[in-house]
Amino acid sequence: MSRVLNERPGVSEATRQSVLTALDVLGYERPTQLRGERARLVGLVLPELQNPIFPAFAEVIGGALAQQGLTPVLCTQTKNGVSEADYMELLLQQQVSGVVFAGGHFAQADADHGHYRRLAERKIPVVFINASITGLDFPCVSCDDAVAVEQAWRHLASLGHERIALLLGPLDHMPSRRKLRAARGVAKAMGMTLDDTLVERSLFSLEGGQAAASRLLDRGATGIICASDPLALGAIRAARRRGLSVPEDLSVVGYDDSAFMTCTEPPLSTVRQPIEAMGRAAVELLMAQLQGSRTHLGELLFEPELVVRGSTGQLTAPS
Repeated sequence: MSRVLNERPGVSEATRQSVLTALDVLGYERPTQLRGERARLVGLVLPELQNPIFPAFAEVIGGALAQQGLTPVLCTQTKNGVSEADYMELLLQQQVSGVVFAGGHFAQADADHGHYRRLAERKIPVVFINASITGLDFPCVSCDDAVAVEQAWRHLASLGHERIALLLGPLDHMPSRRKLRAARGVAKAMGMTLDDTLVERSLFSLEGGQAAASRLLDRGATGIICASDPLALGAIRAARRRGLSVPEDLSVVGYDDSAFMTCTEPPLSTVRQPIEAMGRAAVELLMAQLQGSRTHLGELLFEPELVVRGSTGQLTAPS
């Protein structure tokens, strides 16, 4: 270590970078002569850990970063915890090489985006997952929301459902906006209509999904397309609290195909995000920026896959 800190010869570049990374991870201040160099650290920002999809993204991205000799610094938002903006200040103090956002305020149109603009001004390489910000040229890797909703809608329609509902995220949540637009499009293409009263919004939690689904059941929904798997599990709980059976009385489609969805009762029909491909693509886009090569600007779309399990079935109850 002393050879690295005193810039003495006889140390390989790999060893040198390992020592500097260890200093950064442990929070030690670099010697003055080494402060101009960026750390081999990459911020990995997650909006939560309760939804299994985000730990899954973290595992893929963290592994891909490690293969490139980079160390992820996990920044997870919790209620009344460190804010996303404060995390950015901490990461900048650690001189991170870049930041990958697997979720966050960038997906909310009405949220404060000032800390993203500061990253752009500092020329910090950034990659977004599943949303982007107009006016910022950060590359983005997304699952195609339009294809996801079309797959789910056509599946429910093929089972005889006409009162198909959407259970989405908050009003300013950009992926939810895209899902709503896609649902209206596929309904029109199939000669159906999406009743505005069959669109509900909620925070991304099981409890929120249960409350929103209960309102949809009051309005006669027989099939519900959800914007996340936890929302879908909440919808199933709402049906059971009313003495209804899934899928005999209500069909439910989730989104993500996160861990353990095969273990629910019934096993959840859901639209699978290609997490492995998306996570690796995000790291490739980050590396392209770090290496100074021209990177893909805009959004790189990945096609989802409908996974049919036990929570959807032929409509048997009257519409």
